[in-house]
Amino acid sequence: MTQAKPLENKTIIITGGSRGIGREIALKAAADGANIVIASKSDTPHDKLPGTIHSVAEEVIAAGGKALAIKVDVRDEQSIYGMVEQTVGTFGGIDALINNAGAIHLRGIEETPIKRFDLMHAINERAVLLCTQAALPHLKKSENGHIISMSPPISLKKQWLKPHIAYTVTKYGMSLLTMGMAEELREHNIAVNSLWPKTAIATAAVEYAIDAKILPMSRTPAIMADAAYEILTSKNLAMTGQTLIDEDVLRAGGQTEFDHYKVDPNCDRLFPDLFVDLD
Repeated sequence: MTQAKPLENKTIIITGGSRGIGREIALKAAADGANIVIASKSDTPHDKLPGTIHSVAEEVIAAGGKALAIKVDVRDEQSIYGMVEQTVGTFGGIDALINNAGAIHLRGIEETPIKRFDLMHAINERAVLLCTQAALPHLKKSENGHIISMSPPISLKKQWLKPHIAYTVTKYGMSLLTMGMAEELREHNIAVNSLWPKTAIATAAVEYAIDAKILPMSRTPAIMADAAYEILTSKNLAMTGQTLIDEDVLRAGGQTEFDHYKVDPNCDRLFPDLFVDLD
């Protein structure tokens, strides 16, 4: 019996798709035969960071999907609308938007230059609204439209408000957009959710922006890709308006084993991600 491929011929835009979680989601969907738009600024190799839109496009094709690599600045309106136009011109429509591009700066207010805050605001929350506005006319035509933003549940505990409020505001802004857009777009059968990891994920953001020592206590990006796949293949608004945690999504789908996601198989204590309340 031929295995069902729910995302076959579905067109998925992934911002920040040149590495890390975005790349992993691209490859997961590509295995179903999806059309993947890798939308990122990384069109040439970086001396420290692996991956470009072109290298991921090659991987997507090798995995069984179709790929369109587009250099995009999510802060720029013209760039976003151009990307959408090129996507529709190539694949005929849009079925899902993954808002994966992000900026991070884990410092207090005295150590956060306003330019840095402006950057986080533009890449984190403003880009969610801008990309959604650009893709919306085409998402409305999809039989199972989805928007996923990489942002956390909103916790007002002091431990998340005190150390890096500028960053926290922009990530919570993304989650508020998720909840609001879910209600606004419900009538168009477009599911809108946020997705966030329960533990640290081994990405460049952790290595360079937080602490490389956390990497052995992290999970691989594959767990986020598997959770995103569960969301993308859900139908009839079965999941919408939620700020979801990767492990919870997979457990709800029947998965009980998670050790294979560990970076270090022998690690007994995984590092909890930001904004995750374990109590």
